Order: sequence, then structure tokens, then C-alpha cells
Amino acid sequence: MRPQSLHLTYDVMNTNSPSPQGVNLSVRGLHMSYNGNEVLKGINLDVNAGEIFVIIGPSGGGKSVLLRQIIGLEEPDQGEVLIEGQPIESPDITRRYRVAMVFQSGALLTSMTVGENVGFYLAQHRLKTPDEIAEIVAKGLQEVGLKGIEDKMPDELSGGMRKRVAIARALVVEPQLILYDEPTSELDPLSSVNISEDIVKLNGRIGATSVVVSHDRELAFGIAHRIAMLDEGRIIATGTPDEMKANPDPRVQQFLNAKIPQAPPSSAHVLPNVSIPGRDGKLPLPVVPDDEVRQFGVAPAGHLHLAIPATAAKGRKSG
Repeated sequence: MRPQSLHLTYDVMNTNSPSPQGVNLSVRGLHMSYNGNEVLKGINLDVNAGEIFVIIGPSGGGKSVLLRQIIGLEEPDQGEVLIEGQPIESPDITRRYRVAMVFQSGALLTSMTVGENVGFYLAQHRLKTPDEIAEIVAKGLQEVGLKGIEDKMPDELSGGMRKRVAIARALVVEPQLILYDEPTSELDPLSSVNISEDIVKLNGRIGATSVVVSHDRELAFGIAHRIAMLDEGRIIATGTPDEMKANPDPRVQQFLNAKIPQAPPSSAHVLPNVSIPGRDGKLPLPVVPDDEVRQFGVAPAGHLHLAIPATAAKGRKSG
């Protein structure tokens, strides 16, 4: 039976353990359904110790479900997740290895300060003295570029800062495997770059294996050692960034090269209070209904096109 909470994430922490080192992760024949809808359809995956492995794919393809299986939040219909060749629920694994997850929303406790959030597990289980916890919290926040914000509340932070606090909270358990669920979602480009740099820096410093689920192509190709694409519940391609770019599968190429179409140039120009050379007579401009913006051409001034808001046209006289 799988753990029903973040047991694997936190309750296995050994505070006297040496610095984290990455672990080998394997997924074998994983199936998962909800209400008869099969979301994962036989996932097989290998992640090497210490690498940054990014899982990409369209929304609804099963990425976050796979992450919940790896962390042990849900029990699969079939298949297993292995750390160093052993099922994650085995007592030996839960004693020896630590796994942490950075949730998409950050999942900070809004009634606690930033410092209390980061040190929550240590304080809750009385694993360190208050002074030791304060030192660990300060170090964790400094690691993610947020030195000195221990006393702030989560609602005082930007979205990017909240996610970095969540990363700092994951670090205090000294994980050997860190899972990131859409770490750059809903962030501006600069914050996304900062989070990406944090993931790479931490991977290099602590040596933990990092598994990142994201639909952000720039993030994936910027930080990954290897990438897997998950589509409709199946892994359809795996490889280095260069190998993925060269993969001939049309589903891969469609995802990697999808672009938002550009709008055609507009021929309409809003020109309030203008006099038009060549316009005959001094008749008032037409009144446009409130719910409509109407274009019309004027000759002989080179077929100038105007878009006149009704509020600008009502009661206005030319002259």
C-alpha cells in the first residue's frame, strides 16, 4: 500500500545524514485511471542519479499524475516506482532516501511567515533547536536568492518569490530526489529565468536528482540533461535536448515548433478630430452606434480608412 500523505517526502529525514547525492529512479509499467478514464498507459522511465530530467507534453497528457505517482501520493492501478531498484514504499527506501516536491502553487501556509513555512517540518518534529532552525532557514532562503525575508507573509510575495520559498522549504530535508511540478507556470519571463537558474544551481551544488514536469519548452531545453515527452498517457520520445529536436515523430515536432499566429497588419487608424483634405462640403461625420466601430473610406485622399468611435463622432461637426 502506498503512503497516503507526504510520508516519503518528510518523515524519512535523517538529520545526521551526509550531504545529499542523487538517486537512480525507475518507473515500470505504470497505469493509473480515474473513474474509468485511463490517464497513464504503461509508463516506463529511467532517470539517472544526479541528472535534471524534464518531462514535457501537452496539457492533460498525464504529467502531474505521473509526478504524484513518483512521490507516492497515489497508489497506481498497476506498475511500480523504484529508487535504486527498490519499490519506493519499502521500509529500507523510506529509511535511507529523502524525496521533496515543489508544488505548482508553492503550497505555502498563508497563516505562517516565510521563515515558519521553510522550517515547518523541522519545528513540527522537533528535529532541531529554534536557533538551529533559524540558521537552516536563513541558509535555505539565501540559496534561492531571498535573504532576509523570514518575517514576511506569503501574500506579500510575488508568484516567483513564493515558488522560490517552496524550493527553500524542500531543501531543508536535504533531499536526494527533488520533484518540480510546473515550476515556471504563471510567472513572468524574468521570474521564470530565475527559477530555472535556481534548479540548475541547486542540482550542481547538492547533487540531487531533479525531475521537472513542465510544458515550458524554453525551460526544458535550457536546463535538462535529458527530456521525455508524455502524450496521452504514454512516453513517446526520450533523449537529450539535441536528440529531441531531431526526433522525427510528428507529435514531437508539432509540440516543439508550435507558434502563436501573428495578427495581420491593421488598415484601420483611429484619428479623432481630424480634418480630411479633399473632403467635399462641411457635412457632419456620421454617428456610429454605441456598440459598433465602423470603417469607411474617403476619396480622393488615397482611400484613407478611419475607425471612428461613436463617442467621438456624436454631435461633432466637421469644419
